[in-house]
Amino acid sequence: MVQPVAEHPSFWRILDATCVGFTAIVFFGRAGELVRPYLIATKEKVPFSSQIAAWLLERILDLLMIVLIFGTALAQISRSGIRIEHAALRWIIQFGGAVIGLVGAGCIAFIVLFRYLPDPTPRRITEALGVLPERYRRRAEDVISAFVRGMECTRSIGFVLRLLAYSVLEWVAIITCFALLFRAFPTTADLSITDVVIFVGVVALGSAVQLPGIGGGMQIASIVVLTEFFVRPLEDATGVALMLWAVSFLVIVPVGLVLALREGLNLRRLARITESAPEGPVVQ
Repeated sequence: MVQPVAEHPSFWRILDATCVGFTAIVFFGRAGELVRPYLIATKEKVPFSSQIAAWLLERILDLLMIVLIFGTALAQISRSGIRIEHAALRWIIQFGGAVIGLVGAGCIAFIVLFRYLPDPTPRRITEALGVLPERYRRRAEDVISAFVRGMECTRSIGFVLRLLAYSVLEWVAIITCFALLFRAFPTTADLSITDVVIFVGVVALGSAVQLPGIGGGMQIASIVVLTEFFVRPLEDATGVALMLWAVSFLVIVPVGLVLALREGLNLRRLARITESAPEGPVVQ
């Protein structure tokens, strides 16, 4: 996603920024999402807004994969022997499926706009900003221009197909990781790959909520699915949920902290990035 805006992007610089960025998410919650695109923009000397565009495209691809997995999970739930006793939980799943479906349709529409209408889309947005004062309008136009540059990869069908392929591989790896972890726990060792897909599909919704330092939605969703869907004891479900959170989020922290210290970054400076993305370099 960086290739269209950077002449010679460095895999290792982007990897460093990615590890530090995900470490920031663990410490600061979803506010830490700003760290990764800002560090990549700084290291690769590209506009910050172009990396916000790349981050948004990444989230869109993840949402599309969640739509696919969640839809598969709903189909499997209806065919499996799982019985959801609580009416409120059934309503949440049905409502969540409808919302995710609408979000997925919106994501596809967003990609299509920038894929097939690359020039009219930003022009219409710029025209709508005509009511702003000249100074603010120019700045907004610069941001929009950089954002459009960040979406350049959607103009090539080859790039889009590669991104979709990488997204599929990523989520296959996630499902495989969960399946292997379930094998390690006696209470979940008997769950089939279909059960794992159901679990990942429902838990993926909860993972959108990430509280600073303690996680949040993922653990709660994991416990609910294991206790209500698969009728596992609360104590066992809690242990599995905490281990899943550790493997999914905490495992990057030691690597991210070492890389951040090597770059001269500390938690205070990372926190400043989460509050606002200042202009100019962060790493001296």
